[in-house]
Amino acid sequence: MTTVDEIAPRIYRISTYVPQAGPGGMVFNQYLLDADEPLLFHTGHRAMFPDVCAAIERVLPVSALRWITFGHVESDECGAMNEFLTAAPGARVAHGAIGCMVSLDHMADRPPRPLIDGEVIDLGGLRVRHLDTPHVPHGWEARVLFEETTGTLLCGDLFSQSGQSGALLDGGDLVGPAAVAEEMFHFSTLAPATPVIMESLAALSPSTLALMHGPAFRGDGAGALRDLAGVYRDLIATASAASV
Repeated sequence: MTTVDEIAPRIYRISTYVPQAGPGGMVFNQYLLDADEPLLFHTGHRAMFPDVCAAIERVLPVSALRWITFGHVESDECGAMNEFLTAAPGARVAHGAIGCMVSLDHMADRPPRPLIDGEVIDLGGLRVRHLDTPHVPHGWEARVLFEETTGTLLCGDLFSQSGQSGALLDGGDLVGPAAVAEEMFHFSTLAPATPVIMESLAALSPSTLALMHGPAFRGDGAGALRDLAGVYRDLIATASAASV
């Protein structure tokens, strides 16, 4: 079952629990920003397209979408990209310049819009800032979007956790389950720049963290990001010591 929940004003979490995705299963989330120019963050796998479309239609017509976005180029984040471009004739993919040059210029059925680091798209009622986060958590073209009016960080695979989850976690432990998932899947790039980039995201002081795999989180987003940076620092130090 695909669910729809408003996790911040005019920002909707579209979530599908897939029980066969690893131990305990995993949720796959997309985020719909209901603005004058509606934006979708993540498309889901191609096979999810009918269910995600039906969920979007509970909020607005799919044909009204104007922006198709995602954290990085991966099948669960952009597998249905071209299906959405067909369903929404006025929509355009927007991603960082590296992602466009390396992949999306050749994959998207319509030319994507390349964004420079820090560039803002005014959606009309909501504003999203594109932030390059190369290799964080993974992928040269990785990035996040920060919705400035609600303080919502659309953070892609950061804080990923396994298992089924509710729509919104008010406070509580977000980092512990993410550390368990990291130990299980080893999905993050452990590089010296990783915690530095995490600290730069913490400086945004987000009030809501919109996870792809897990609940949305409302509370001290900066603290959660700094704590996750600490987890990465410890993992990097352990890996460095083991290599000596």
